Amino acid sequence: MVANAVAAAAGPADVVEAHALCSAESLCVFTVSVKHADSGWQHYANRWEVLGPNDEVLATRTLRHPHVGEQPFTRKLPRVKLPATLETVRIRAHDSVHGYGGAEVSVELER
Repeated sequence: MVANAVAAAAGPADVVEAHALCSAESLCVFTVSVKHADSGWQHYANRWEVLGPNDEVLATRTLRHPHVGEQPFTRKLPRVKLPATLETVRIRAHDSVHGYGGAEVSVELER
């Protein structure tokens, strides 16, 4: 019961910073920092996503373990091919209890 109360109090995962480095061919590397009160395997930030127009998921970075002692934490996602006409994407994080709902970041794509 106590673990569930702590997990519920942690809230959703927040994207606190995000950057994209894109080539002229629209191949991008995303660097994203996420903050979440990971408490263990029952409640942790388990992925972040790159979203295009109409909330289309363009890429997903799976986070394979809790980051209890590492907050915020930063991970990269390389070799993301995006449409050449796309100018901006949104980054959102997901956690294993609340799903989505935390802070998101918009990233302008420069080529």
